Amino acid sequence: MFKRKPKKEFIDIGPKKPNWFRRHKKLAIILGVVIVLLAGAGTATALYFMNKKPAATAPAKVVKPIVKPPAPKFYSPLSGNQVPDEASTKQAVTAVMIENSPDARPQSGLKEAGVVFEAIAEGGITRFAVLYQQEKPGLIGPVRSVRMYFVDWLAAFNASIAHVGGSAAALAEVRNGNYRDIDEFFNSGSYYRATDRYAPHNVYTTATRLDALNVSKGYTSSTFTGFTRKDSVAAKVPTATSISVDISSGLYDSSYAYNATTNTYDRSEGGAPHMDRELGQISPRVVIVMKIPERTVLEDGYREQIDAIGSAEATIFQDGTVQKVTWTKKSMLDQITFTNAEGKDVPLARGQTWLTSVPEDGGVTWQ
Repeated sequence: MFKRKPKKEFIDIGPKKPNWFRRHKKLAIILGVVIVLLAGAGTATALYFMNKKPAATAPAKVVKPIVKPPAPKFYSPLSGNQVPDEASTKQAVTAVMIENSPDARPQSGLKEAGVVFEAIAEGGITRFAVLYQQEKPGLIGPVRSVRMYFVDWLAAFNASIAHVGGSAAALAEVRNGNYRDIDEFFNSGSYYRATDRYAPHNVYTTATRLDALNVSKGYTSSTFTGFTRKDSVAAKVPTATSISVDISSGLYDSSYAYNATTNTYDRSEGGAPHMDRELGQISPRVVIVMKIPERTVLEDGYREQIDAIGSAEATIFQDGTVQKVTWTKKSMLDQITFTNAEGKDVPLARGQTWLTSVPEDGGVTWQ
């Protein structure tokens, strides 16, 4: 017999309530549509901004750094060397007559000079007119007498002229009131006689003494036109490394050996290196040999006279090279100029310049 399964009992929980969506069917539909529209709008907006080109903006202002102009450079009108300021270019120039007889060697103060003029004073014996501006040697000498042609050369530098007397013509000129004459005869306190040499080869002075003498006389600056200058640049292939200058005799003839390391010319005379007693080997940057007519005058039977005003041939040695030029000095107050075959001015390398006057029967050779 089969038994009947018991009937399931149902609990009455009341009438079945419809859910929210059924009760708010229309609102739900509207909300769904709105959500879809908003989603689409958001996507479109995002795509718009993603693809939109950035708005043009003004370029950033470039601030240029302030660049100071290079500091001005100043050069000595005497040597062409650089000096610290403009005032230095106007310092007073002082010329000193220095002896060159064998009893005067080795001299003091030659190595530091800006410019040196060399010429025969008498009997084939040479003498130097040595010019200083920024250079201040501790010892200068032996100081000797002046000649007229040295006055001709020195006049163009507006220089004080230190000497011990001189030829009649030279003294008449330097004492006429147009020159800065600081002769030892009238300014003995600015000179002294050394005890290690005998007269007349023992008169010395110093830059300090001469500067003080110049100041006492109001000679505090010099205005002049120096040589045209250029920077010193050694030639890659030197063309003149050995120079021989024939001026009068073996005791006074000079020679120069080009020093490639310093780009200068080591000077010798009388067959030996020419030395400054305090500073050693004399080595000018520029060597110039000038042919100048020369004659003996009857002032005392053996003094020389050189025609320093005029024009003739010259040879310039600098930077290891040689150049044939023409020297010209138009008047006593005009500076010597050096021109090439085309008539153009030839600049000289900065540094000590040594100018030697040789007679017509003298000359210079090189290799």
